[in-house]
Amino acid sequence: MVNSSENRVTRISSERIASIEARKHELGEAMSRGDLSPDEFVRLSKDYAAIESVAAAAREVRRLRSERDSLLEMTRDADEELRQIASEELFDIEARLPEAERALALKLLPRDAADDRAAMLELRAGTGGDEAALFAGDLLRMYQRFAEEQGWRFELISASASEVGGYKEAVASISGSGVFARLKFESGVHRVQRVPATESGGRIHTSAATVAVLPEAEDVDVQIDDKDLRIDVYRSSGPGGQSVNTTDSAVRITHLPTGLVVIQQDEKSQHKNKAKAMKVLRTRLFELERERLASERAGARKSMVGSGDRSERIRTYNFPQGRVTDHRINLTLHKLDAILEGPGLAELIDALIAEDEAERLAGLDEV
Repeated sequence: MVNSSENRVTRISSERIASIEARKHELGEAMSRGDLSPDEFVRLSKDYAAIESVAAAAREVRRLRSERDSLLEMTRDADEELRQIASEELFDIEARLPEAERALALKLLPRDAADDRAAMLELRAGTGGDEAALFAGDLLRMYQRFAEEQGWRFELISASASEVGGYKEAVASISGSGVFARLKFESGVHRVQRVPATESGGRIHTSAATVAVLPEAEDVDVQIDDKDLRIDVYRSSGPGGQSVNTTDSAVRITHLPTGLVVIQQDEKSQHKNKAKAMKVLRTRLFELERERLASERAGARKSMVGSGDRSERIRTYNFPQGRVTDHRINLTLHKLDAILEGPGLAELIDALIAEDEAERLAGLDEV
């Protein structure tokens, strides 16, 4: 089994590296020309940097393999002391080589084009009434603290607070390096088991909240015609219907072809509310197109960490036992407080990414 996997990685690496190195040389030649515009040079530089990253991993694999072959020759030498030294060094090389080959294979895997994008985080209270809204608030704070820990920018776009605290729904924009790549496996139904503060009998209640993580769209990704939009403005209101603003600043945008509706009323300015609503609408339309393209791909891969379907229960937060269980990878961590505080979430996310990488490596075609 190990040899089969190693051969697969070796074969794919050698085939792809040849074309990558040729492309790297071609880019290097193109960048050396003196007639490039600044935009062309930036584009070529980005392509070159991406290919150099793969080439560097390949060079390390070739170096280790070359050392291994030389040491194997030395172990056949007649000098016993030399054979002993070679054997010890060979043991070290053979321990490092599989990890280097795996790192190279990961570099060669197709990347989600959205991985480097900012993300739109949407949370909605599910079953459980007030307790579900409180839990949605807990999750929102968890993601905000995790974002701060990562050095990302967290901006609350809109929020509908419940009367007891927490949120019926909330939308936030998270920007920074590799945001979507780190958060994309958070989409799904998150379940909580705990004793509500209002429960006099000490019974454990189960509630849920839905999380959606979408890659943020840019203007060039989605073209929206004005004729496809119906924009309504009205006076915004708070919990219980109380008036928040005295002007018609709230905005409801309906995308007529898809029926998508976005409501934004958090800002006092109608223009700011419209801009935020358009940002959310553009991201949702971008995700619809991504889903359409994904469904059209023959033999599309369904990851072991889940499809990202928001109807799928992915995780349980059990307060009485202080544990969090991710059902997709059967991982349980007894550090609920650390996870809800934000920094502890990294261990779960790292495990999900590692599982996804392992499955994609195992699914490499033998060509």
